[in-house]
Amino acid sequence: MIDLCLELSLPTPEGGNEKGGSQILTVGPQLARVLRVLRVSRVLRLAGKYKGLQSLLKTIQMSVSSLINVFILQMLIFFIMAVLGNSLFFDVTEGVVIDEWKNFTNFHMSFSLLFSISTGEDWNKIMYDCMDVAPDCVAGKTCGTSIAPFFFLSFILIVTHIMLNLFILVIIQQFSKYYLEEDNPLSRFEEDFEDFKDAWKLFTSRYQCTKLKVKHVNLFFMKLPVRIRQRINLSENTKSVEIQRIILKMGINVDDDFIYFNEMLYRIMRA
Repeated sequence: MIDLCLELSLPTPEGGNEKGGSQILTVGPQLARVLRVLRVSRVLRLAGKYKGLQSLLKTIQMSVSSLINVFILQMLIFFIMAVLGNSLFFDVTEGVVIDEWKNFTNFHMSFSLLFSISTGEDWNKIMYDCMDVAPDCVAGKTCGTSIAPFFFLSFILIVTHIMLNLFILVIIQQFSKYYLEEDNPLSRFEEDFEDFKDAWKLFTSRYQCTKLKVKHVNLFFMKLPVRIRQRINLSENTKSVEIQRIILKMGINVDDDFIYFNEMLYRIMRA
């Protein structure tokens, strides 16, 4: 929870296990090198200072579920094409690129070779290796099939063009949904969140803004903006008894005559 009143400091443990510290120090210079490399991660702090970077990171976060679905679809395409490649080019074991490490002799090799092809690595040379037919090939070594161009061109078209653009489309769609529209969900949430905090601080400062006394809930609701009160069916003429019914209907959990920040925020925002 975001602390609204005080900047909380984490307690520092006193003392320590000298034996454990000495063990860490004896790990060697390799650990020190790794820690130095990790200093590069400090650049990620820039994301917290620039709204543009924050918007991009939030967009990617909102797109994760959709991107997972696209990734699963792409893996399904890889699976189908790997099985087809193994069936069509099983006998091709030699060529300009195809060798004992790059071939279609089994599913695993076929899948890994297609993955490297999807990066654009020598896919045209592999296609030429797989399109030789008798009598211009050696049986069991270089004989492929004449439909190899159709197989490789369709794979490249689907994976490197359609699927890649689909990933980009998902991110652009989420960005336009949450940032380009004037009345977008994120801007509404941020505005409601700020108004919620302003009202919350009026009644919770004595408790370090962490919890609200149940007897102050009615007054707290009345300090919320009209748009939030309308969401939970509250008006200026709502009586205290009706407010208590609304609290019960919202399912707000009360702990020892107090309602905590996260609980109240969650119940109001999801109303």
